[in-house]
Amino acid sequence: MATFAMQSLGCEVAALNTVQFSNHLGYGQAKGTRATAQEITDLYQGLKDSYLDDFQMMLSGYLPGAASVEAVGTIARDLKCKSTMKPGSFFWVLDPVMGDNGKLYVAEDVVPAYKDLIKDADLILPNQFEAETLSGVKIVDMDSLKQAITTLHEQYRIPHIMITSIAFPTPGATPSLSVVGSTMTSGATPRIFGITIPAIDCFFSGTGDMFAALMLVRFREAVNNTPGLIETDSWVSGDEIEATELPLAKATEKVLASMHDVLTRTKKQRDEELEKYHSQVGARDTEADVKKLKLVTSKAAEVRLVRNLDCLKFPEVKFKAEKV
Repeated sequence: MATFAMQSLGCEVAALNTVQFSNHLGYGQAKGTRATAQEITDLYQGLKDSYLDDFQMMLSGYLPGAASVEAVGTIARDLKCKSTMKPGSFFWVLDPVMGDNGKLYVAEDVVPAYKDLIKDADLILPNQFEAETLSGVKIVDMDSLKQAITTLHEQYRIPHIMITSIAFPTPGATPSLSVVGSTMTSGATPRIFGITIPAIDCFFSGTGDMFAALMLVRFREAVNNTPGLIETDSWVSGDEIEATELPLAKATEKVLASMHDVLTRTKKQRDEELEKYHSQVGARDTEADVKKLKLVTSKAAEVRLVRNLDCLKFPEVKFKAEKV
């Protein structure tokens, strides 16, 4: 999904797949293999050997183990080293995929591997649980969320942070999801903004990859719209820029506009497909029927990205960044 989203918006992409699965894990079952750290290293070395390593940006997502995290870190550091004499010429977006909803779904040794890595990233995209894991701050409200962001800026000197999928319990309120981001100042203090969108009552797989891919493209676009910023280290805006006017905030507005429209359309088509299935099959409750319904539901909820390119290319911004 990430590769397609970036290519659709004009990026030339060299994809190093860290897994080769028959389907995503939302189905609860899959066949395939995970790439070893050596295989990841070999693929990158092959690109270097053919002088195909002149990358301007890098996006890293799910990695199957600590050794793979370290291998990808070596690649990113190599590319950053090459750009030392030309500030802003390489930018690394790191999605530290480790778990969600209070649970790790990677080996425990992946956590310290990421903690060693994030200090070299330009933008990280953790969800709420991953931000807690990296910062050591339990996030229960907006104050603790701010503390987690401040810790990540100060301790790791990460220039840009975007925390996704934030949902604080609010009895009686309309279900919603929030993202909260920050670009640090020259003194590593946060400039925090947030965007809240209505929640869609459906489980989707791959939305993290979609968010990361769109963020990479839209952030570079927003930076290009700011004279001179593309030639500065890590694309950090001057201290005079307010949180809601940051390129990161403007990029996030477009990303969420695209995603909300794609997922809204996906939910509508999912409901239509499930209604048709139930009308044909009727009520059945054997173990095999329950399993099949889960698989049919997962297929029906596959994100309709290919069919909704207009949402990616021409987002209509409805949800604006607000200072937190």
